Amino acid sequence: MEKKRFSDKVVLVTGTTSGIGRATALAFAGEGAKVVTAARREERGAELVDQIIKDGGEACFIRTDIRNPGDIDNLFEKILEKYCRLDIAVNNAGMSHPHIPTVAKTTVEEWDAVIETNARGTWLCMKQEIKQMLAQGGGVIVNTASILGFTADYGLSHYCASKHAILGLTRTAAYEYAKKNIRINAVCPGPIQTEILERASQFIPNMYEMVIANTAMKRIGEPREVSGIILWMCSDEASYMIGKEIVVDGGQSI
Repeated sequence: MEKKRFSDKVVLVTGTTSGIGRATALAFAGEGAKVVTAARREERGAELVDQIIKDGGEACFIRTDIRNPGDIDNLFEKILEKYCRLDIAVNNAGMSHPHIPTVAKTTVEEWDAVIETNARGTWLCMKQEIKQMLAQGGGVIVNTASILGFTADYGLSHYCASKHAILGLTRTAAYEYAKKNIRINAVCPGPIQTEILERASQFIPNMYEMVIANTAMKRIGEPREVSGIILWMCSDEASYMIGKEIVVDGGQSI
């Protein structure tokens, strides 16, 4: 029987209870990985693990709020207790507010919630991931940024700032640990059918129509179209790629 791409690899994916995270966890499991799924919603996490096991894969769920350093410590303690290593990490957990306040109208609470989840949470996870990968001799990290990590959009200053930060963090860490056999890159999705997009559509009339009109392929992307890129970035086929980002946006940023 042909060996799967990620057979026996231990893979962590955060933000797995919907969208890109869920699709990525399923894709890794389908390629033979032992998948650790981490998110806040326990019921959905359990459903995902049940689906992976039903399909013949291996997975576990560890409830984690990446804004909480204690949760992250617990997450990595459990990963090492169960598997003693971590080969691949996909830092996908993130959030945005559904309404679109301009910079002056953004509240401190709104700003802090997005920055703490997207930028600080990714950094907290990377600290633990890099520590373990240094100890074991290498690994791969992919961070989920966004096309808004290098462009801008009205009313999304907190989200854009957080995704710009993820790209800066990705590039810096990639440079720092390149000689330690740790590859770090980022994926930048555009308009993908996720909960964030669905929530935003409730506050923005005709949002889907506007997004599709500004996208070269004239459609919204599916989470699996991002997860496939993530798996390639984590594979040996991408062994010479560090500190870079791949845009998956249907041509929106052309």
